[in-house]
This record gives sequence, C-alpha cells and structure tokens, in this order.
Amino acid sequence: MCCGLLYEGRPAADPEALMRSRFSAYALDNSDYVVRTWHPQTRPEAVTAEPGMRWTRLEVLEHGGGGVFDAEGTVDFRAHYTDGGRPGVLAEKSRFVRHDGRWVYWGPL
Repeated sequence: MCCGLLYEGRPAADPEALMRSRFSAYALDNSDYVVRTWHPQTRPEAVTAEPGMRWTRLEVLEHGGGGVFDAEGTVDFRAHYTDGGRPGVLAEKSRFVRHDGRWVYWGPL
C-alpha cells in the first residue's frame, strides 16, 4: 500500500503526498490518520464516516508550493464518491502548512 508508511507515522514528503494519503484514509475509514494530519487550530474533534458514502477516486488538478524550503503548499483536487449509489464530486483547493516539521492539512482556500 502506498500510504502504509505514512499511516505508521512517517511524515509526508509534500502536500500532494499528504493529500493522497488523506484521501485514501477517508476511503479506508481511517479517521485517526485524518485527524492526526489536520492542523490542531482547524481540526474538528472527530471525523466520522458518512453512512452510505464511498470515496472512489482522487484527481489532483494542480499543486503549488510545498517544496523543501516552503512553509505552505496548496493542492487543487476533485474527490469522487458515491453516496447511496449516486455519484458525486467534492472539489477543493486545500491549504497545507508545516507544523512541528510535518505537513498538515489547514483547510480549504
């Protein structure tokens, strides 16, 4: 699995890698990882899966920043899902920041 080492605690190399691992965590209902990779100032107390919702595919449209010397980065994506058998898409441009030396999700722009 591509995200296994990240789930075990290895830091993501950049915001895009973190975004991909977070999408997979949502798809696998790994809410602990989702919460752990969310900035403490913006994260909810808990993340729960929506009954009947299944995350099916991630499209990364664009990414910026997130280099070795950057403190921030963005990822513009479309996350495809089915909800009760009906297809849907969540589109977002997300902001990622470094926190304690690791990339974390800040929130949507």
